[in-house]
Amino acid sequence: MLKKKICLLGSFSVGKTSLVSRYVYSIFSEKYLTTIGVKIDKKSINVDDTDVDLIIWDLEGKADYKDITRNYFRGASGALLVVDGTRIDTLKSAIELKDRVVETTGEIPFVFVLNKVDLEDEWEINDKALGEINAKYSVIKTSAKTGFGVESAFQTITKMMLADKC
Repeated sequence: MLKKKICLLGSFSVGKTSLVSRYVYSIFSEKYLTTIGVKIDKKSINVDDTDVDLIIWDLEGKADYKDITRNYFRGASGALLVVDGTRIDTLKSAIELKDRVVETTGEIPFVFVLNKVDLEDEWEINDKALGEINAKYSVIKTSAKTGFGVESAFQTITKMMLADKC
């Protein structure tokens, strides 16, 4: 069985832990619990006839990750960059995080996850704001609350990691 490490990165309160809870345990809670350090979960899946153990690292959200140890990123095969659609500043943070991860891991697959699609009428992020990210990366809209797009985000990053052979 292949093992692939995925890092979930993003600012505080973008929904990283909720996305993992929805994907791994099929649950959602309205309670906000701050992640301290890193929370690690595992899920075994089959993608394109390949059995994969996903080791999911849910890193604490910060305004920036300058003081987060690069050891959290080391060994990552891919990353989900989680953005809160209702807060445009979280998109800028995700772009900066991507660059920081690449400094440590080299080029790995990334998927930008635009979370909170259930609040889309309150979104500050539109296609224009996404600009060239749409052209360069996979961008998937999700809702940890409803489950919309969550499976797709994890399936997409897993397929990209398998194709990348990293």
